[in-house]
Amino acid sequence: MITFDHVSKHYSGPTTAVDDLSLTAPSGKLTIFVGPSGCGKTTSLRMINRLITPSSGRILLDGEPTDVMDVALLRRKIGYVIQNAGLFPHRTVVHNIATTARLNGMPKQTALRIAHDLLERVGLSSAFADRYPWQLSGGQQQRVGVARALASDPKFMLMDEPFSAVDPVVRGQLQDEFLRLQREIGKTIIMVTHDIDEALKLGDQVAVLRTGGTLAQMASPQELLARPADDFVADFIGRDRGYRILGFAEFNHEGVRLGKEPTVALGATPETLRQIATDRWVLVADEQNRPLGWADVEGVKNPLRNGDLNLSGTLAVEGSSLRHVLDAALSSPSGRGVIVGPAGELIGTVTLSHVAAAIEAARTGRLGARP
Repeated sequence: MITFDHVSKHYSGPTTAVDDLSLTAPSGKLTIFVGPSGCGKTTSLRMINRLITPSSGRILLDGEPTDVMDVALLRRKIGYVIQNAGLFPHRTVVHNIATTARLNGMPKQTALRIAHDLLERVGLSSAFADRYPWQLSGGQQQRVGVARALASDPKFMLMDEPFSAVDPVVRGQLQDEFLRLQREIGKTIIMVTHDIDEALKLGDQVAVLRTGGTLAQMASPQELLARPADDFVADFIGRDRGYRILGFAEFNHEGVRLGKEPTVALGATPETLRQIATDRWVLVADEQNRPLGWADVEGVKNPLRNGDLNLSGTLAVEGSSLRHVLDAALSSPSGRGVIVGPAGELIGTVTLSHVAAAIEAARTGRLGARP
């Protein structure tokens, strides 16, 4: 548990970076600081490991004030992940990861063994172990940075905009990988981000800070979306709050009738497509019944090829949020959202009217929200 007890940071002149901040980041949970530029997010984060000294108030780790701890020992208790990873350019990936464990006195061979294990846990193969940072993509470097922070098995982790320097596709992949990792390791984490969507996706709780470093609201993502504390929080979260909250309501196909979608394989003739079609669109699947895309019956003149497929429709995995299921229905050229199992196999399809019924059921409480 990380506790801010009336913490402030004042600089010379009238500048106040953080003003009387009191909050608690619970053990084993991910707390996210978010807010506009100049609201004191990064200053608050850096006061935890005393890279910045508070002007007043106290910060406590599991009840122990940080201001009485030896600063070197304090920082070794805390994993720290920054933007652009901050890797040592002259060290290989595995030696970069082993750094924090070695600083804590771990024998070299033990630290290297842990580093190799962590490579796999952050989604990198052993082939990366002997590479240097310049040989990695931005997303790979960030994975190494997370692994390095975990190598000493810290109880606490601080993350300062760790995914902001990569492109949107890689960023989404890193977020998903980090959520998976956090479910396994259960660290007490505080993360800073400027991206409200990232905060809502990753955070167990989100602290919205105002300019001047005051706390506007501390709540779960669901509560922030459903009940913003005031106009500032509502404006910062932005529009589409009703749509975003669908990301926290799980689609329960037991309460919704899924369509039994007929499929064809690549190589199917135009005549076969016309025979199986219920309308203009036919779903194409592989030998394992995994959807590949939609074929337009009116546009196929020869045996079906990959180039004939419409790939605009997204897939919703069984147990997905209502937001994912709605997107699958809206993006599908047929208007039928494709639902797949954990191995990507087709389970059925759902129409917009069925999704709307599921949304209404969730709104009135008949379908449970995600924990």
